Amino acid sequence: MQKKVFQLLVNNTSGVLSRITGLFSRRGYNIESITAGVTADPRFTRITIVASGDDEILEQIEKQLAKLEDVRDIRELLPEQSVYRELIMIKVRAAAEQRQSIIAVADIFRAKIIDVAPESLMIELTGNQQKIDAFIGLLDGYEILEQARTGIAGLGRGTEHIAFID
Repeated sequence: MQKKVFQLLVNNTSGVLSRITGLFSRRGYNIESITAGVTADPRFTRITIVASGDDEILEQIEKQLAKLEDVRDIRELLPEQSVYRELIMIKVRAAAEQRQSIIAVADIFRAKIIDVAPESLMIELTGNQQKIDAFIGLLDGYEILEQARTGIAGLGRGTEHIAFID
């Protein structure tokens, strides 16, 4: 099994995300992560999907997505030609004597402390999947109370592959 990152530019219409995820569920394809947000042009939404499967399945996913009426552009974001980022917010139990060591780990990763409560710290970190996974690994000795992870958002490097739609 391998993973591919697909970037879709779709019409910003009601139900478009539902139609895309429905395609995956009807065919039994797996979505590792999905992120969506309006673009600089409010008529369009950019969706980043990480899907897994063998070469044949991943090729089918791309072909089936391209057939959807609302999909205006689809491309694979290759790791060497793209930038991927993910956001995690993580709440860690932090007694007074633990706070400094948790903050030190956060500082190493350039994470931000975004909330302090009497018994916990909430930390925000943005980076690639490996950075986020490494950060979580270093928090292994602490009690993670909650976490919210966005999944990958990505863009191709440079200006070569920008989709311009009229």
